Amino acid sequence: MLKTHSSSDGSRRRGTVLTAVALTITASLALAGCSGANNEPTADGDVELTFMNQSRGQEAALKQLAEQYTAETGVKINVDSPGPADYLPKLQARAQSKSMPDIYSSFNATDMAPFYRAGWAMDLTKELEGGWRKDFSPAVLELSKFEGGNNLNVPAGTYTVHWETQTYGLLVNPALTGIKLENAPASTEKFISALAAGDGKFSVAASLAPQLVWGIASNWLSDDEIEATFKGEASWESDGWRKAFQVLLDMKEAGVIANNALPGGQDDNPNVESAFFTQATGAIFDASPGVSVGLRTNPEFADYFSLGIPSVEGAPFKPRSPGVPGKGAVINPKGDHPDQALKFVKWLTEAQQQKVFAEVGRILPSNPELLASNDVPVQLAGYAAGVKDMQQMSTTFSTDVKTAIVAEAQRLVLGEANIDEVLAKIQAAQDRSK
Repeated sequence: MLKTHSSSDGSRRRGTVLTAVALTITASLALAGCSGANNEPTADGDVELTFMNQSRGQEAALKQLAEQYTAETGVKINVDSPGPADYLPKLQARAQSKSMPDIYSSFNATDMAPFYRAGWAMDLTKELEGGWRKDFSPAVLELSKFEGGNNLNVPAGTYTVHWETQTYGLLVNPALTGIKLENAPASTEKFISALAAGDGKFSVAASLAPQLVWGIASNWLSDDEIEATFKGEASWESDGWRKAFQVLLDMKEAGVIANNALPGGQDDNPNVESAFFTQATGAIFDASPGVSVGLRTNPEFADYFSLGIPSVEGAPFKPRSPGVPGKGAVINPKGDHPDQALKFVKWLTEAQQQKVFAEVGRILPSNPELLASNDVPVQLAGYAAGVKDMQQMSTTFSTDVKTAIVAEAQRLVLGEANIDEVLAKIQAAQDRSK
């Protein structure tokens, strides 16, 4: 399981170099963070809180829970959902005008770090040291924590809590593929054979090819070996990575990849998801948040299921998913009602409310009891099964390497390069990253 913070695509890590957006807003947020709002205590019944929500996938569940909380406590919760594209600019504008919301969605660590450094996030470490931590899996808590000396220069602490866990795996439409949940293929070889025998094709966005290859490589490589590759201490041309790309090539040669290509471009994964949920594609590789996307794309379509990272016959290890914390919340300590905001967030993360997120938004919970009970929608069950074995490491792909894997996976599927050429290009990108 990768030590990162929440991300819209699950691929950002704590050690990532600051992005241009983060660099742009650092200075302005530092100035804006110098003063805050009035913190006078107020009776709960007079409190009004604003939650700025980044995710459309959880909006319906969040609004339902906000209304329930208002009915139970008298505290009014306003949910502001500007949408993923507008979320960060709007949050930046709120920081610059010193009108930050009481609660806001966590985003990837690189983009959120300036807000944390400027004091717009409550350190929840002491709160989590008490009974609150039982609402989260230990792994999610570990991945949510900034360690001292991190290269984002965020003070050590935990500034966000998460009611979602993100894993990776397969979504399968039994009507198109002929693959049933009760006898789902136990290996990549059998999965490819089943697809070849049916009418449904497989698709993966080029932007998710790194996660697909990474997950499949875990059949041959330990977490330490994968981490060593990411750090440049082991070669991308090793046997485990070679065999992982061979699985992709096997799919191509079996003719099961939709359109004989990996879709690319800015909207590649949304397009892949849309093709699956409109029942044009039989199976896709996706992250667990894709299930909530499907609920918005085609709410009437529910006859599909998820599987974890596929195993490979004869490989030495059980495959393990890359994973990150998912949807969650940050509390503004300078708001008018930080104590009441904390109470609401604690309530949101209780098992009963996490279950609502799972049932209404089809969001994979982070509560260990919910995960262990398998009390999640069938569409999430395969993703949930992979939580306990998620990979745990302190680094991930460099930007150059991820870009290279995306391009080289596309070339491999198009027949423009062989595996040796692909791995050489990726290793060259790793060498440039040092």
